[in-house]
Amino acid sequence: MSHRPIKAVPLAVQVIPNVEEGLARALSLAPNIRSLGLLTSTIDDVGYTAVDEATKKAAVEVVYAKSFYAGSAHASGPLSGEFIGIIGGENPAEVRSGLDAAIALMAEGACFYSLNEDGSHAYYAHVISRSGTYLSKVAGIAEGEPLAYLIAPPLEAVVGLDAALKAADVTLCRFYGPPTETNFAGGILTGTQSSCTAAAKAFEAAVSGVAGQPIKS
Repeated sequence: MSHRPIKAVPLAVQVIPNVEEGLARALSLAPNIRSLGLLTSTIDDVGYTAVDEATKKAAVEVVYAKSFYAGSAHASGPLSGEFIGIIGGENPAEVRSGLDAAIALMAEGACFYSLNEDGSHAYYAHVISRSGTYLSKVAGIAEGEPLAYLIAPPLEAVVGLDAALKAADVTLCRFYGPPTETNFAGGILTGTQSSCTAAAKAFEAAVSGVAGQPIKS
Protein backbone atom coordinates (compact mmCIF):
# COMPACT_ATOMS: atom_id res chain seq x y z
CA MET A 1 0.00 0.00 0.00
CA SER A 2 1.63 3.24 -1.09
CA HIS A 3 -0.86 5.81 0.31
CA ARG A 4 0.84 8.32 -1.96
CA PRO A 5 -1.03 11.67 -2.23
CA ILE A 6 -2.85 12.23 -5.52
CA LYS A 7 -3.43 15.94 -5.96
CA ALA A 8 -6.23 17.50 -7.98
CA VAL A 9 -4.95 19.75 -10.76
CA PRO A 10 -6.81 22.91 -11.84
CA LEU A 11 -7.14 22.68 -15.61
CA ALA A 12 -8.91 25.94 -16.43
CA VAL A 13 -9.66 28.97 -14.26
CA GLN A 14 -11.64 31.89 -15.65
CA VAL A 15 -13.50 34.98 -14.38
CA ILE A 16 -16.58 36.55 -15.94
CA PRO A 17 -16.59 40.08 -14.45
CA ASN A 18 -20.17 40.94 -15.45
CA VAL A 19 -22.37 38.00 -16.34
CA GLU A 20 -24.91 38.40 -19.16
CA GLU A 21 -28.54 38.54 -18.00
CA GLY A 22 -29.73 35.48 -19.91
CA LEU A 23 -26.96 33.34 -18.47
CA ALA A 24 -27.67 34.75 -15.02
CA ARG A 25 -31.30 33.62 -15.34
CA ALA A 26 -30.25 30.18 -16.60
CA LEU A 27 -28.01 29.76 -13.54
CA SER A 28 -30.76 31.13 -11.23
CA LEU A 29 -28.37 33.72 -9.86
CA ALA A 30 -29.44 36.01 -7.02
CA PRO A 31 -29.65 39.69 -8.06
CA ASN A 32 -26.48 40.54 -6.15
CA ILE A 33 -24.38 37.96 -8.05
CA ARG A 34 -22.84 39.75 -11.01
CA SER A 35 -19.40 38.12 -11.30
CA LEU A 36 -18.56 34.45 -11.82
CA GLY A 37 -15.45 32.35 -11.27
CA LEU A 38 -15.18 29.10 -13.21
CA LEU A 39 -12.88 26.20 -12.41
CA THR A 40 -12.33 22.73 -13.86
CA SER A 41 -10.15 20.10 -12.20
CA THR A 42 -8.92 16.56 -12.60
CA ILE A 43 -10.71 15.23 -9.49
CA ASP A 44 -14.33 15.97 -8.68
CA ASP A 45 -14.49 15.37 -4.92
CA VAL A 46 -11.51 17.60 -4.28
CA GLY A 47 -13.21 20.13 -6.54
CA TYR A 48 -16.36 20.12 -4.40
CA THR A 49 -14.24 20.53 -1.30
CA ALA A 50 -12.32 23.36 -2.95
CA VAL A 51 -15.37 25.41 -3.94
CA ASP A 52 -16.71 24.97 -0.42
CA GLU A 53 -13.40 26.35 0.85
CA ALA A 54 -13.92 29.36 -1.41
CA THR A 55 -17.13 30.23 0.46
CA LYS A 56 -15.17 30.38 3.72
CA LYS A 57 -12.44 32.66 2.42
CA ALA A 58 -14.41 35.13 0.27
CA ALA A 59 -17.90 36.61 -0.08
CA VAL A 60 -18.95 34.11 -2.72
CA GLU A 61 -21.41 31.28 -3.11
CA VAL A 62 -21.34 28.13 -5.20
CA VAL A 63 -23.82 28.58 -8.03
CA TYR A 64 -22.98 25.45 -10.03
CA ALA A 65 -20.98 22.30 -9.36
CA LYS A 66 -21.09 19.08 -11.35
CA SER A 67 -19.07 15.92 -12.02
CA PHE A 68 -18.48 14.72 -15.56
CA TYR A 69 -19.41 11.18 -16.52
CA ALA A 70 -16.70 8.50 -16.39
CA GLY A 71 -14.04 10.82 -15.00
CA SER A 72 -10.87 12.44 -16.28
CA ALA A 73 -9.83 9.45 -18.37
CA HIS A 74 -12.84 10.05 -20.61
CA ALA A 75 -12.98 13.85 -20.51
CA SER A 76 -14.56 15.80 -23.36
CA GLY A 77 -11.43 17.91 -23.83
CA PRO A 78 -8.00 18.68 -22.39
CA LEU A 79 -9.40 21.32 -20.03
CA SER A 80 -12.44 19.38 -18.82
CA GLY A 81 -11.15 16.93 -16.22
CA GLU A 82 -14.00 15.47 -14.18
CA PHE A 83 -15.43 18.54 -12.44
CA ILE A 84 -16.69 22.04 -13.11
CA GLY A 85 -17.44 24.50 -10.33
CA ILE A 86 -18.80 28.02 -10.65
CA ILE A 87 -18.72 30.49 -7.78
CA GLY A 88 -20.52 33.81 -7.82
CA GLY A 89 -19.98 37.12 -6.06
CA GLU A 90 -20.84 40.79 -6.27
CA ASN A 91 -17.58 41.74 -7.96
CA PRO A 92 -14.53 40.21 -9.67
CA ALA A 93 -12.25 40.81 -6.68
CA GLU A 94 -14.33 38.57 -4.41
CA VAL A 95 -14.57 35.90 -7.09
CA ARG A 96 -10.81 35.92 -7.64
CA SER A 97 -10.25 35.58 -3.88
CA GLY A 98 -12.57 32.59 -3.84
CA LEU A 99 -10.78 30.97 -6.76
CA ASP A 100 -7.42 31.55 -5.07
CA ALA A 101 -8.71 29.76 -1.96
CA ALA A 102 -10.00 26.84 -4.01
CA ILE A 103 -6.71 26.45 -5.89
CA ALA A 104 -4.69 26.69 -2.67
CA LEU A 105 -6.71 23.88 -1.12
CA MET A 106 -6.05 21.68 -4.16
CA ALA A 107 -2.33 22.37 -3.92
CA GLU A 108 -1.84 22.16 -0.17
CA GLY A 109 -4.86 20.48 1.42
CA ALA A 110 -7.41 17.91 0.30
CA CYS A 111 -6.26 15.02 -1.89
CA PHE A 112 -6.88 11.40 -2.75
CA TYR A 113 -4.44 8.69 -1.64
CA SER A 114 -3.17 5.80 -3.70
CA LEU A 115 -3.75 2.18 -2.69
CA ASN A 116 -1.27 0.87 -5.25
CA GLU A 117 1.93 1.96 -6.93
CA ASP A 118 0.45 3.39 -10.13
CA GLY A 119 -2.37 5.30 -8.45
CA SER A 120 -5.14 3.46 -10.32
CA HIS A 121 -6.68 2.39 -6.99
CA ALA A 122 -7.38 5.33 -4.68
CA TYR A 123 -9.60 6.77 -1.95
CA TYR A 124 -10.56 10.10 -0.40
CA ALA A 125 -10.87 10.44 3.38
CA HIS A 126 -10.82 14.15 4.10
CA VAL A 127 -11.91 15.80 7.35
CA ILE A 128 -13.29 19.32 7.12
CA SER A 129 -13.12 21.04 10.50
CA ARG A 130 -15.61 23.73 9.54
CA SER A 131 -17.99 23.34 6.61
CA GLY A 132 -18.67 26.24 4.28
CA THR A 133 -22.02 27.27 2.85
CA TYR A 134 -21.91 24.79 -0.03
CA LEU A 135 -21.13 21.47 1.68
CA SER A 136 -23.31 22.45 4.64
CA LYS A 137 -26.24 22.68 2.25
CA VAL A 138 -25.30 19.42 0.52
CA ALA A 139 -25.09 17.63 3.88
CA GLY A 140 -28.18 19.30 5.33
CA ILE A 141 -26.35 20.62 8.39
CA ALA A 142 -25.64 23.98 9.96
CA GLU A 143 -22.80 25.97 8.44
CA GLY A 144 -19.54 25.50 10.32
CA GLU A 145 -20.09 21.91 11.44
CA PRO A 146 -17.29 19.31 10.94
CA LEU A 147 -17.53 16.82 8.09
CA ALA A 148 -15.82 13.62 6.99
CA TYR A 149 -15.90 13.38 3.18
CA LEU A 150 -15.30 9.71 2.31
CA ILE A 151 -15.02 8.37 -1.25
CA ALA A 152 -13.63 5.17 -2.81
CA PRO A 153 -14.38 2.72 -5.62
CA PRO A 154 -17.86 1.16 -5.29
CA LEU A 155 -17.41 -1.94 -3.12
CA GLU A 156 -14.57 -0.46 -1.09
CA ALA A 157 -16.70 2.59 -0.31
CA VAL A 158 -19.62 0.60 1.05
CA VAL A 159 -17.36 -1.50 3.27
CA GLY A 160 -15.51 1.64 4.34
CA LEU A 161 -18.67 3.57 5.21
CA ASP A 162 -19.91 0.71 7.34
CA ALA A 163 -16.61 0.69 9.23
CA ALA A 164 -16.60 4.48 9.61
CA LEU A 165 -20.12 4.59 11.03
CA LYS A 166 -19.32 1.81 13.50
CA ALA A 167 -16.05 3.37 14.62
CA ALA A 168 -17.28 6.80 15.75
CA ASP A 169 -20.31 8.78 16.84
CA VAL A 170 -21.07 10.18 13.40
CA THR A 171 -24.14 10.52 11.21
CA LEU A 172 -24.32 9.74 7.49
CA CYS A 173 -25.68 12.94 5.95
CA ARG A 174 -25.30 12.10 2.27
CA PHE A 175 -24.83 8.70 0.63
CA TYR A 176 -23.34 8.55 -2.85
CA GLY A 177 -24.46 5.11 -3.91
CA PRO A 178 -22.65 3.37 -6.74
CA PRO A 179 -22.45 4.16 -9.52
CA THR A 180 -21.92 7.90 -9.38
CA GLU A 181 -20.98 9.91 -12.48
CA THR A 182 -17.34 8.91 -11.99
CA ASN A 183 -18.22 5.35 -10.88
CA PHE A 184 -16.97 5.90 -7.34
CA ALA A 185 -19.13 5.89 -4.20
CA GLY A 186 -19.08 7.11 -0.64
CA GLY A 187 -20.68 9.65 1.63
CA ILE A 188 -20.48 12.70 3.83
CA LEU A 189 -20.63 12.22 7.60
CA THR A 190 -20.90 14.71 10.45
CA GLY A 191 -20.08 14.67 14.14
CA THR A 192 -17.46 16.29 16.33
CA GLN A 193 -14.11 16.90 14.69
CA SER A 194 -12.53 14.06 16.65
CA SER A 195 -15.37 11.72 15.67
CA CYS A 196 -15.04 12.69 12.01
CA THR A 197 -11.29 12.03 12.22
CA ALA A 198 -11.87 8.61 13.78
CA ALA A 199 -14.43 7.79 11.09
CA ALA A 200 -12.03 8.82 8.32
CA LYS A 201 -9.28 6.63 9.78
CA ALA A 202 -11.64 3.66 10.00
CA PHE A 203 -12.71 4.25 6.40
CA GLU A 204 -9.08 4.34 5.27
CA ALA A 205 -8.27 1.12 7.14
CA ALA A 206 -11.29 -0.69 5.73
CA VAL A 207 -10.64 0.42 2.16
CA SER A 208 -7.00 -0.59 2.50
CA GLY A 209 -8.09 -3.96 3.85
CA VAL A 210 -10.26 -4.63 0.81
CA ALA A 211 -7.42 -3.58 -1.51
CA GLY A 212 -5.05 -5.99 0.26
CA GLN A 213 -7.52 -8.88 0.28
CA PRO A 214 -10.23 -8.35 -2.36
CA ILE A 215 -11.76 -11.82 -2.00
CA LYS A 216 -12.44 -12.95 1.54
CA SER A 217 -13.35 -16.54 2.24
